[in-house]
Amino acid sequence: MPPPYSVVHHEDTDSTQDDALAAFDGAPLLVVAGAQRRGRGRSDSEWQTAPRAMAASLAFRPDWDPADLPLVPLLAGVAASRVLGCGLKWPNDVFMGEEKAGGVLVEAGDGIVVVGFGLNLWWPDAPCDYGAVHDTDPGPNRAMEVARGWAEELLALVGAGPDAWPRDEYRERSITLGRDITWSPDGAGRAVDIAADGGLVVVTHEGRTTLRAGEVRHVR
Repeated sequence: MPPPYSVVHHEDTDSTQDDALAAFDGAPLLVVAGAQRRGRGRSDSEWQTAPRAMAASLAFRPDWDPADLPLVPLLAGVAASRVLGCGLKWPNDVFMGEEKAGGVLVEAGDGIVVVGFGLNLWWPDAPCDYGAVHDTDPGPNRAMEVARGWAEELLALVGAGPDAWPRDEYRERSITLGRDITWSPDGAGRAVDIAADGGLVVVTHEGRTTLRAGEVRHVR
């Protein structure tokens, strides 16, 4: 059972990440909006919003060693896959087929973790390589339904502790494993496994290496 949590809903807001951090009072807090005016992705990149979207941020204080926090984005992905049946691109993207439908952003400081989840629910004219969960408009209530399901799964996973993270489940949902990939500045290899600490194990011409940060691109 996940711990109790409170929910704040906005039709739109500047940033659910900022809202969740500002309103956090020690108990888990979920902030949900249909749109963000200043939503952000990893490395402060701008997040594009679909006509029907979900922006959700979950703030909590985990009883974890800080060294284990890099697992949180992967747990957020597992939680999303349980709710949506989506694929996971390491380390933090949600895919429907070969199209990116969402992403996870984790920010931490002073013992507080805020996990953001941006998701395209419906996007009839999406840009190239972007997609959505639904082919038709699921209506305004779908964002809250998905956000609550995701938050409850994530809180349960975090509560189980880092040693219990479902590595095999992540592997099964991964669309990165078995693929040729590239990464900055000039890395290239084949993704073969997920390490116990959540890193991506890659085979290169020089041997095996483990990536623990950075943007990975799938080679088609």
